[in-house]
Amino acid sequence: MARPVTLFTGQWADLPLEELCKKAKAFGYDGVELACWGDHFEVAKALSDDTYCTRKRDLLEKHDLKLFAISNHLVGQGVLDTIDARHKSILPEYVWGNGDPAGVNQRCIEEMKNTARAAQKLGVGVVNGFTGSSIWHLIYDFPPTPRSMIDGGFELLAERWNPILDVFQECGVKFALEVHPTEIAFDIYTSQRALEALDGREEFGFNFDPSHLLWQGVDPVEFIRAFPERIYHVHMKDAVVTLNGRTGINASHLSFGDPRRGWDFRSVGRGGVRFEEIIRALNQAKYTGPLSVEWEDMGMDREAGAREACQFVKNVDFEPSNRAFDAAFAD
Repeated sequence: MARPVTLFTGQWADLPLEELCKKAKAFGYDGVELACWGDHFEVAKALSDDTYCTRKRDLLEKHDLKLFAISNHLVGQGVLDTIDARHKSILPEYVWGNGDPAGVNQRCIEEMKNTARAAQKLGVGVVNGFTGSSIWHLIYDFPPTPRSMIDGGFELLAERWNPILDVFQECGVKFALEVHPTEIAFDIYTSQRALEALDGREEFGFNFDPSHLLWQGVDPVEFIRAFPERIYHVHMKDAVVTLNGRTGINASHLSFGDPRRGWDFRSVGRGGVRFEEIIRALNQAKYTGPLSVEWEDMGMDREAGAREACQFVKNVDFEPSNRAFDAAFAD
């Protein structure tokens, strides 16, 4: 049975959910991955209104769309980050409050706990998101960075996320970190260290997204092979590296979509990600969950891109063989 192909709604939060559901179905998607912003899924309403989750489910059923996960990347970012003015634009007003950094961190922690409770109420078993990072700015070791500062970042992960994950455990929900620059885990080695900092607890795993690994020079397939049992959700997103002697891998403080950047996102199938190899690795890992298109491409119409991406993913997905090709010659 082919994996369901879903559309992550985060980049479509400017549209009311009902309008997006109509589009997603017309594009050919089997379901959606609801973002916890816009009107797509609101954590506070889910917990305060006993009819809210039922109405969301009814809306999806009306459009024959399935739901496997919700995502709260924006609030998760505020758990470990050193809060500054940028965070105001991504956080709900009641989480931002007066903007006092310590208060924002604490409210983000509580909101992530509530996200687990809301997911349970909605009947989904996975919440995707970010953790933030207090040490991302130390990515380049100058001025020289004492190891104690890096250690402190992972200790803070355990201090702030273990209480959140306790609620996830109580609710029977898993948290899937999207491994990503600016997060505590952004490649294979930092992901391993994050797991170790959290004592390998099962509530914590990964939302695999190859695009964020590709431009760093990390083979996405190797990530799946490193953590086959921790792939709790999959984003299908593409990227391209465009180093031409003038561009830089650190993107030169240029905005997404600027042709002078050294890398950028692309519509699925139009970049450098080897999706067939990813499907083979997911088959080996026995991943049977959704393939969720996170559509980002500043150079392409998003509706045309999302429709094309849906068909691309359906075409590239395949089931593993249940027999060896040379079985006819076996003794």
